[in-house]
Amino acid sequence: MPPNAMLSVRSYDPTDLDAVIEIFLGAIREVASKDYNSAQINAWAQVDRAAWAKRRLSRPTWVALLGRAPVGFTDLEADGHLDMMFVHPAHQGVGVASLLLETVEAAAKGHGLSRLFTEASITAKPFFEKRGFSIEASQRVSKRGQVLVNFRMEKILA
Repeated sequence: MPPNAMLSVRSYDPTDLDAVIEIFLGAIREVASKDYNSAQINAWAQVDRAAWAKRRLSRPTWVALLGRAPVGFTDLEADGHLDMMFVHPAHQGVGVASLLLETVEAAAKGHGLSRLFTEASITAKPFFEKRGFSIEASQRVSKRGQVLVNFRMEKILA
């Protein structure tokens, strides 16, 4: 990341749809591919644009920006479920996901939630563990005929 580049987070806008889809697909195809085989990646990296548009607007969603460019996104459901958090492959390891998680935690606390939970991929599990999430269970999830392992994780908010 250039030293003068500013990382920030703002609320999702419907004009962000293509950017968040690109981030999602890139993160799966380029980052998660180290932990899942090509058939699993192909099954996971599928997007129904209309369904995504509706889903993004159905819950608070935030977009991380590097300057003005979207580089990550996350969301939060009313029950404390962090459904999605993805960072563009070119911007891994520079604090994007940490900033997004801080945003989610602040929003959750602001809504009186005492717990966050997520289904973390093999790839994302270490990130969440380092940030206070514990594993509740290992899961086998079926996507388009492929079985993927993920981890149901939770964090109690102080």
